[in-house]
Amino acid sequence: MNIAIVGTGYVGLVSGTCFAEMGINVTCVDVNEEKIDSLLKGQIPIYEPGLEEMVLRNSREGRLKFTINLRACLDDVDIVFSAVGTPPDEDGSADLQYVLAVAREFGQNINKYTILVTKSTVPVGTAKKVKATIQEELCKRGMNIPFDVASNPEFLKEGAAIKDFMSPDRVVVGVESEKAKELMTKLYRPFLLNNFRVIFTDIPSAEMIKYAANSMLATRISFMNDIANLCELVGADVNMVRKGIGADSRIGSKFLYPGCGYGGSCFPKDVKALIKTAEKEGYNMRVLKAVEEVNEYQKSILFEKLERYYNDDLRGKTVALWGLAFKPETDDMREATALIMIDLLSKAGCKVKVFDPVAMEECRRRVGNLVDYANDMYDAVLNADALVLLTEWKQFRLPSWGVIKKSMNEPVVFDGRNIYDASEITELGFKYFAVGR
Repeated sequence: MNIAIVGTGYVGLVSGTCFAEMGINVTCVDVNEEKIDSLLKGQIPIYEPGLEEMVLRNSREGRLKFTINLRACLDDVDIVFSAVGTPPDEDGSADLQYVLAVAREFGQNINKYTILVTKSTVPVGTAKKVKATIQEELCKRGMNIPFDVASNPEFLKEGAAIKDFMSPDRVVVGVESEKAKELMTKLYRPFLLNNFRVIFTDIPSAEMIKYAANSMLATRISFMNDIANLCELVGADVNMVRKGIGADSRIGSKFLYPGCGYGGSCFPKDVKALIKTAEKEGYNMRVLKAVEEVNEYQKSILFEKLERYYNDDLRGKTVALWGLAFKPETDDMREATALIMIDLLSKAGCKVKVFDPVAMEECRRRVGNLVDYANDMYDAVLNADALVLLTEWKQFRLPSWGVIKKSMNEPVVFDGRNIYDASEITELGFKYFAVGR
């Protein structure tokens, strides 16, 4: 089976590589010539565990190809995936210019029945616009070539994307015809031989499922952050509260971990986009607006704790930040709490030293020389007045506290992810502050 994937960003590259791993012939297309040249040389533009090895292997074995020319491969493929970016506009709504550009090129160049599948996260109703755009281009050509559009939202977690794709808990596919359903079934069957977990829906429902899923997860996070903040005020321990409510089978334990706010490429963007979709329909998403408000506040909560500890005078203090990416196992800093912290600390007159296992170059790209870049986690705390943990990388979980205590000007830790044992760390002579405890 032959397919093409337009867009070699996170979703497109991971999806294309995983399809190739299952024996499908994949052509990845991107208008960015520099990116395609790098991929042809075996240089991977993103960090994802296991991805580089898989890209190189499938490229070497001829199942994974890269090009800037969609037109050249259209006659040879049955399905084209659109995995281009949908960045938020200034008002928070999704920008569909790249999605519609793919639809135009598709309509201008197909010569046989082909499916255009939207993989990007797009608002409900986008498929209608895509279909109309394709039809418009076919009319300009005076052609009556059959085609289908479909929606196949991705549910990839950065840091575990390959596992998520290769062993999905479900695959959602929105289709309009039996022919499209049959072809998409054939495509996904190798991934789901033992348990065919493809959920076929109409296209608007498929488009909504992705937004609803991410918004629900974001809601759980913001809810627990709100509870955590109240726990501090009333003397409760949010970890005990989390365990207590998570034991309820109706609630479950996932995404009930409080912290210093969520970030990344999905949750913030998708919550905003769903709010804007509702506004266009004259509906007010009250819960999601509160979710967004809580999250924005939560990103500054550790800074407020630092201010209180130093009596609102942080000027001249050296603060070490452990973790820059929005979550472990990625170098993605989009909407990361670290960016808010760096900005607030710098404006307060602090010297900021940072370390992250993989996101240092991304931080340099974003903030330049605004911070000092440490060689490792222990170099970051050298002569620091406070240590702030922002991202719960595994290597931060069991540090040598004796070395850290000797290295710091003052042994004080602000744990933004609640990964340390409060009694253990205070017994070692540290002052310890967490979230909701």
